Amino acid sequence: MRHFLKRFLPSHEAIRGNRWFAPFAGTLLHPSLWHLNRRSAAGAVAAGLFCGLIPGPLQMLGAAICAVVFRINLPLALAFTLYTNPLTIVPLYLLAFELGKLTLGAENGGFSAPPEMSAGLSSWISALIDWMAGLGAPLALGLLLLASLLASIGYITTRVVWRIHLVRAWRRRKSVR
Repeated sequence: MRHFLKRFLPSHEAIRGNRWFAPFAGTLLHPSLWHLNRRSAAGAVAAGLFCGLIPGPLQMLGAAICAVVFRINLPLALAFTLYTNPLTIVPLYLLAFELGKLTLGAENGGFSAPPEMSAGLSSWISALIDWMAGLGAPLALGLLLLASLLASIGYITTRVVWRIHLVRAWRRRKSVR
């Protein structure tokens, strides 16, 4: 599993040689952020799935902060935020809104469509904030619950899949002997 994932991740030396990382070398070049094992991979998947529901372009920043704080694999945490995209964000937010409404027992209020990004980025972000404020507590609670649920499922699934892969590898080596 580790060898499969390492083919797609940048090497520690490639990151160390990048001049853009020089000011953050003490933090971003910590070995645990680039080490790939069962714990760091599962934590990175959980952080990426949790931070993927953060609105706007702050998803990867949130995942990077989680990776630094919890000392989990940084590239995997960033990659797993990409499950939210223009095709999936609206259904996920609808699900979060309904989950929040169900949890709070709110029966009134409907879901309005999010603002379109036709104008500039700054006006879209302010319109998005106004839209989210209008949806209120059900969306906020639903996003928190959905993000926690996705992170928990991702963490457990990664640990189980990694364990199954290890057991199969051990059995293969044992049968070769």
